[in-house]
Amino acid sequence: MSVRKLISLTLALALALAMLTCAAAEEAAPVRVASLMGPTSMGLVKLMNADENGESQQDYEFTLSGTANEIVPLLTRGELDIAMVPCNLASVLYNNTQGKVKVMAINTLGVLYILESGEEIGSVADLAGKTVYSTGKGTTPDFALSYILAQNGLDPEKDLTVEFKSEAAEVLAALTSDAASIGVLPQPYVTAALAQNENLRVALSLTEEWDKVTETSRLITGVAVVRADFAEANPEAVKTFLEEYAASVEYVNANVDEAAEWIAELGIVAKAPVAKKALPACNIVFIDGEEMKTAVSGYLAVLFEQNPESVGGQLPDEAFYYIP
Repeated sequence: MSVRKLISLTLALALALAMLTCAAAEEAAPVRVASLMGPTSMGLVKLMNADENGESQQDYEFTLSGTANEIVPLLTRGELDIAMVPCNLASVLYNNTQGKVKVMAINTLGVLYILESGEEIGSVADLAGKTVYSTGKGTTPDFALSYILAQNGLDPEKDLTVEFKSEAAEVLAALTSDAASIGVLPQPYVTAALAQNENLRVALSLTEEWDKVTETSRLITGVAVVRADFAEANPEAVKTFLEEYAASVEYVNANVDEAAEWIAELGIVAKAPVAKKALPACNIVFIDGEEMKTAVSGYLAVLFEQNPESVGGQLPDEAFYYIP
C-alpha cells in the first residue's frame, strides 16, 4: 500500500471515529426536563429519584422552577426538551411559536378548592352575595371559578364579589383574619391551611363542580409538553420518557409515604406530613393519547369562550397533540 493510500485510510478512519464519538455523545446527552414547584412536579419524583440513583432507562437533567415565566424562555430557546406547564400556557406557546411546542400528556387535573370557616357553603349557589378571595386573576383559578359560577347561573361581576390576591399566602391570611371569609386555594396550600387553622374546612371541590356541569371537558391544571424539533429528532427518547413518567405517576399514587418524603426533600412541599395529606387531593395523573386530546381540547374550548387570549388567541389545531 502506498504512503498516500495509507494516509488517506488513516484520515478516513479518524474521521469515522470522530463521527461515531460525536454520535455517541449526542445520544448520551441527557433529556432536559423542567417542572413547576407544586402538584405538577409531584408525579415526577419517582423518576427524579431513579435518575439520581442511576436507575432510569436514560439520563435526565431536571429543573424545578417557581414560576412558568422561568421555564418559557428556556423552552423557546431550545435549552429545554420537555416541560410541565399549565394547560392553557401550552396552547399559548403553541400559537406564539408557530407550532414548535406540542402537548404529550395531562399530569394534573383540578387542584382548586373553596374553603370557609363555618357551614354556610354547601353548593355553588350559596356563593351568591358573598366575597370570595382567590389568586390567579387571568389564569386557571379565575377561568375555572368564572365558568363554574356561570354554569350555575351566577354572574361573577354582579352576584358576588371575587377579590383577587397576588399569592395563595394572602388568601390564607384573609381566611385567617376574617372568620366569615371564603377563599379559593390550590393544593397543597389547602392542606397547609387546614393544618394551620382548625376552623377552616373544604366546602367545595372545583373539580367536582366542573364535572357536574359538563361532560365534554375536564378541569386540567398541568400538562407535559415537548419541543416539536426534539420529538421529531428523538422519538425513542420521548417514548422512553413517557413510559418512565407514567410509571413514576403510578408509583407516587400507590406509595404516598415514600413519595411524600421525596417531595419534601426536593422542596416541592415544605414538610413530608403535609405532602402525604395533600397528595391524594392533588389529582396527579398520567393521561395521554386520544383521551388526553379529548380532555385538553374540551378544556381549552371552555377557556376560549371566556377569553380567547387565555389560549393564545385561537384554539390549537390537530398538530398540537403529540400522539406517537
